[in-house]
Amino acid sequence: MSLDHEAIYKSHPTVVRIDGELGAFDKDGNSITLEQSKIDTARTTLNTEAAAIAYQGQRKAEYPSIEDQLDDIYHNGIDAWKATIKVTKDKYPKP
Repeated sequence: MSLDHEAIYKSHPTVVRIDGELGAFDKDGNSITLEQSKIDTARTTLNTEAAAIAYQGQRKAEYPSIEDQLDDIYHNGIDAWKATIKVTKDKYPKP
């Protein structure tokens, strides 16, 4: 059985342990009945939340280092720096 642990924890807050073969359990070891519709809704929410912040990591990986940005400002001025940064911002826009 393949279970979406993250979505199960989000959709069923009393779940503290998930066993791929036996199911989900609360803090007292009682079996929890999982509702697939709640799990699906939670997965959609988790995917939406992840997409909403994905641009941040993508931008961070592509921006020049702080040192290079400061050097760019010093040598080329603030407007040239803004143009450099804008390329990455346009490539990875906020949702």
